Amino acid sequence: MEECGDIIPPEVLLSAYAQGVFPMAEEGELMWFSPVQRGVIPVDDRFHVPKGLRRALRQRPFEVRRDTVFEEVVRACADRDETWIDDRIVASYVKLFELGYAHSFECWDADGLQGGLYGVSLGRAFFGESMFSKRTDASKVALVGLVGWLREGGFELLDTQWMTDHLRQFGGYEVPRADYLKLLRGALSDLAVP
Repeated sequence: MEECGDIIPPEVLLSAYAQGVFPMAEEGELMWFSPVQRGVIPVDDRFHVPKGLRRALRQRPFEVRRDTVFEEVVRACADRDETWIDDRIVASYVKLFELGYAHSFECWDADGLQGGLYGVSLGRAFFGESMFSKRTDASKVALVGLVGWLREGGFELLDTQWMTDHLRQFGGYEVPRADYLKLLRGALSDLAVP
C-alpha cells in the first residue's frame, strides 16, 4: 500500500477499507492487515446487550456524544502500554474525521470523558478501530450508542477486525475472509470508492 509523509492519504485508507484491509503501526512501521477470520458484530436484533449492562444503562451513568472530541478519543485509545496507534495513525484518522469518514462515540459524566470508541464509516459499513474506558462500562455504553446510530442510518456491517471475548458478549462472531468480503461488497454496493 502506498503512503506518504506524516499521514496515510485519505484515498489510500478508504480504498484499503473498501478492500477489507486496515493499517496498524508496529515498532514505527506501518503494517496492513486482512485477517483470515474477521470479527463482526451484528447491528440487527442479534446485537446482544448483556444483562448487567442493561441494568447500568437504565441508570444512565453517561451522556453519549458523537464526534465532539475525536482526536482526544483516538489518543485515549492509544494510551496503553502496548499500542498500534502512533502519531501517523492519529493524524491519518483525524484527517478522515475532518472529511466526514471517521467518527467517535464518547461517554461523558460530570468528571469529563470516561470512555469511547472510534472508527471509519464507508457506505453502509462501519469499521471499529479501538475503544477505551476509564470508568466501568464506559466503552460498552459507547458501543451501544454506536449500534443505535448504525441502525438509524441503515448500516449493515459493523467490522471489529478481530474477535475478542469482550466483543463476543455483544453477539460478535467471526467470519472467514471470503464471507466477510461478500458482506463488505453488499455494504458498499451503492458507493463509488475513492
